Amino acid sequence: MSDRRYEFEVAVIGAGPAGLAAASTAAEGGKRVVLVDDTPWLGGQIWRGERGRRGSRPYRHWVERLRRSGATLLDRTSVIASPEHHVLLAEHTGGPREIRWKKLIVATGARELFLPFPGWTLPGVFGPGGLQALVKNGWPASGLRVVIAGTGPLLLAVADGLRKHFATVISVNEQAPWSKVAGFGLSLLAHPGKLVQGAGIRMRLGTVPYRFGTWPVRVEGAGHVQRVTLTNGSRTWMEDCDVVACGFGLVPNLELPLALGCSLKDGFVQVDERQATGIPDVLCVGEITGIGGADCAIVEGQIAGHAAAGQFARAEALFADRASWHEFRQAMAKAFALRGELKTLATEDTLLCRCEDVTLGRVRKSQGWRDAKLQTRCGMGACQGRICGAASQVLLGWGMESVRPPVLPARVAALISKDAAPASDRQSNQRTTTT
Repeated sequence: MSDRRYEFEVAVIGAGPAGLAAASTAAEGGKRVVLVDDTPWLGGQIWRGERGRRGSRPYRHWVERLRRSGATLLDRTSVIASPEHHVLLAEHTGGPREIRWKKLIVATGARELFLPFPGWTLPGVFGPGGLQALVKNGWPASGLRVVIAGTGPLLLAVADGLRKHFATVISVNEQAPWSKVAGFGLSLLAHPGKLVQGAGIRMRLGTVPYRFGTWPVRVEGAGHVQRVTLTNGSRTWMEDCDVVACGFGLVPNLELPLALGCSLKDGFVQVDERQATGIPDVLCVGEITGIGGADCAIVEGQIAGHAAAGQFARAEALFADRASWHEFRQAMAKAFALRGELKTLATEDTLLCRCEDVTLGRVRKSQGWRDAKLQTRCGMGACQGRICGAASQVLLGWGMESVRPPVLPARVAALISKDAAPASDRQSNQRTTTT
């Protein structure tokens, strides 16, 4: 068991842009750092598929900095619990891991928000990000007719990526009204790189319809998607397609921060100017503190990395840059706020919990999220409420009341391994990559 016990000065959970920046910066500051992630690649979901290709410039920059920094990487390793302060319990295919830390930086990112509507569980309905990830990893998209719907800048990026893989994008449908999206576009003057990027994508899409104030009503098909019904509030029409990519933005992965005892504000982890939470020695960065994109996450990761290394002057030098990206984050949240009509798309017979086949009508009879879990098993399936829990928060106003370990599915052996070896039998400062 000695090769499964580790001690580090700084532990970073999550190898997306924020985690890469935090781990690299802290290690460059002279600290013994471990970066833990449950995937076999670096870059999180946003840079998924970059490995093995030339990759984007930011991806190459941060991966190279991490490699030069001397930080330890524990990949394919899922953090499942924090049995005591300064201790994490993790699971790897090779067995359980125990990680002791002095400073902890949590960068667990975000996931797509799905809202139920009739037909949303048909094969062929994907989240935009999920579909993008599948295609990047070789799923054949050539010739598929795709309708994209939901909200956020990701919709256009997914459409652009699908066209590069020879899919036929029928339309892109943004639920936010034109006036709000146009206002967001004007705010990008403070970030010209983003403005140029967005304009380039729109030009490449050419004549593909990009509609505002439009959202899906239902998806139909005989065992698979064949058509989707869309509306702009005054007119309703159908479009034939093979695939519907629909997602209503992102929600933060808060399970680990909540298990650690972190406080929330407006649905995100509350942090101070150094990205520190109210829990001693725990910092949070990236999408769990606010949905702001990779550039914002990278700056926050650097600030936390400097702070964890005790380099407070260097952290403060980045405050102005972070403030600019926080303005971008606020503008994006305002522009793509969900419209009220989305709360009424699902009927009483529409499934809310796909894992346990629980309808919205059954859940609506409950007094709250805890009661719904007790009475209907909603949220008790494989995703542990990550999909239906977020949807119920939008539709019913129910929040996550508590998080109990494990925060991810885990083997019993991992849960009982905490005291399997003496505290003195721990491996520290070892450069390791699990495979």
